[in-house]
Amino acid sequence: MARGPSYNVLYRRRREGKTNYHRRKRLLLSGLPRLVARKTNKHIIAQIITASIEGDKVVASANSSELRKKYGWLGSLKNLPAAYLTGLLCGYKALKRNVKKAILDIGLHSPTKGARVFAVMKGCLDAGVEIPHGEEILPDENRIKGQHISEYANMLSSNQELYVKRFSEYLSRGLKPEDITEHFSTVKEKIIEEFKGEETK
Repeated sequence: MARGPSYNVLYRRRREGKTNYHRRKRLLLSGLPRLVARKTNKHIIAQIITASIEGDKVVASANSSELRKKYGWLGSLKNLPAAYLTGLLCGYKALKRNVKKAILDIGLHSPTKGARVFAVMKGCLDAGVEIPHGEEILPDENRIKGQHISEYANMLSSNQELYVKRFSEYLSRGLKPEDITEHFSTVKEKIIEEFKGEETK
């Protein structure tokens, strides 16, 4: 690898825009497992990861695709409510594996207030995992429930052509976007009941 007095070639994963090694080092020095929150063009991914000499080990993992397959989620798999539910699911899985504390790892995502990666953290927090954070960075409770989606759908309802165009995926799955807050609460309850039920066994 080319190096010189004023030039160093960055590590491959840094060149590819995948890893910020300075940030990763600070996270590892905390000694806590990392809640790794990532978003793709289709899904939200949440993982609890521990670091070791041999490499990172995934202790618990949740993907927003599980919400549809297992809990009947009919909304988008990459929006704010889906991010929260994925974090909630990951949080319960983490507790099941005796992970009670973690630190958030958002990778190269910008730490924007109310972002989906922070909705993942909020879900994990509500499951019972302790994560250092500032309350001001968390998304608004109403947005987590999808109220902004419901309000937007109501606003567009007078223009049926645009309404159907914007929410074609929701409607094709049998969900009226105006009802997303109630649907969110139903799916959240299913996740909670599953893991609370396991605790009583």
